[in-house]
Amino acid sequence: MKDKVQKPPVASEETRHQYVPPGPSSKSKRQLFFSSDEHDNSVLVQRPVVPIWQVALSIVLLFINYFLAQYDKFILSYFQSQVISSLGMSLSEYGILSGYATGIVYAVLAIPVAYLADYTGYRVWILSVAAIWWSLCVIFQGLSNNFWQILLARIGMGIGQAPVEALSVSLISDLVPKKWVFLSESLLYIGVYIGEAISAQIATAFLKSNTPWNSALKAIGIVGLVVGVLVRVAIREPIRQTSLITVEADNLNSSNVELPPRSARHDFLATVSYVMRMRSFWVLTIAASFRQISGNVFGYYMPAYLSALYPSQPALLSYYGIIVGVVGTFAVVFGGLAASFFSHKTIMIPLYMTAIGGMISSIFVILMIFSKSAANGDESSGTTILYGAMAAAYLTAETWLGAFNSLLILLLPPQYKTFGIAIYLSVLVLIYSTGPQVMALALRNIDPDSDPYVQRVRLVLAILIPLGYWLAAVGFLYAIPKVRQDVDGRIVQRGNMSR
Repeated sequence: MKDKVQKPPVASEETRHQYVPPGPSSKSKRQLFFSSDEHDNSVLVQRPVVPIWQVALSIVLLFINYFLAQYDKFILSYFQSQVISSLGMSLSEYGILSGYATGIVYAVLAIPVAYLADYTGYRVWILSVAAIWWSLCVIFQGLSNNFWQILLARIGMGIGQAPVEALSVSLISDLVPKKWVFLSESLLYIGVYIGEAISAQIATAFLKSNTPWNSALKAIGIVGLVVGVLVRVAIREPIRQTSLITVEADNLNSSNVELPPRSARHDFLATVSYVMRMRSFWVLTIAASFRQISGNVFGYYMPAYLSALYPSQPALLSYYGIIVGVVGTFAVVFGGLAASFFSHKTIMIPLYMTAIGGMISSIFVILMIFSKSAANGDESSGTTILYGAMAAAYLTAETWLGAFNSLLILLLPPQYKTFGIAIYLSVLVLIYSTGPQVMALALRNIDPDSDPYVQRVRLVLAILIPLGYWLAAVGFLYAIPKVRQDVDGRIVQRGNMSR
């Protein structure tokens, strides 16, 4: 069966233009996202027309907030040696900071916070409070004087950042027509690449001026406080769209009346049950986790490795950041645009792009790692090979993030899409946070300034990153027929979970 997107029945002219207050004013104004008739797939409330400038402003603010949430991670990767030296940390302690320090907190809290946002309808409010909280914690990181202080600050930051991605993806999926969700979500994920690119430029400037790493964290925390307030002032809670699939109406509350306390528990269990019975959800989650392990290791360890490999190239980090920012941005936007353009024919474009692109990219990643050897030890020729291979690696691998997450959130029940995507992101974090831990174990008891350290890093990067890309590719290709089954409404029935 072809995997075309099935359009919902067209509502009447009166219903289509019916205005519904966009804010979570009361439980009685919660929208009917599912029909009370199990066999009726009609949409009772259509998303009202929103001015394009308001949509654009909302996406820009969500982008800035998400970008800031990524910023300090990249600063730590570029200033790895300075952070370790100034705080007197070991490599194992740095691995904790870059891995499970925020990962476990993120995974534990993202799910209940996202559920609360869906159940109450206060997605924008919760996102604003979260932004202010993590911004304060970033400032405290900049004020840290030892490992335990920065660890506690990063744990606090993890609490605030836990719902940021899920809430942002959820809001954008309701701000634009379904066809353009793929492109709009990709615009959000530009923050990943712009964040790393700007961090590289800042790192280069700081290294030349001997400015301490913690100054950047303090500055970004202050900016984050301002953005957190603007998010609440400028963004209005949007009406939720339908998903790509037919959801069992008896699973979730679909009434327009005040909800009793027991309904929260019922909706929670019903949503978890539905996600568990989706044929594609867990295959996609595991595949994306392998892909993110590679990306996490790449982001944390590649800049320091390349700096050690090319010690006479002071501009290397600057060029590295430019490639990440420019090529990464182009790739992720292209991926979203392609998925949106072909969405009327097939929704599988994100899976094909991610799988095939990752396999091709792994070749260029290996060439990056061994670029100096390919140039027979000449640093000038080696960097030429490095920059070309890196551009090709990003161009082929980074089309996936926005398009893939768009596909996933459109497969989830609209009423609890934030909750569903948070389950995915939490599992993702728990798995991909193991990447830095594996690196720390592989590098234990080796002097970071020694040649054996560089050789060990090269070996682990050359194995771990391509392996993650290929395992992810196999998973995404395997998931394609399962996604088709979910879109057709053929999820696993109760009592047949082993099927």
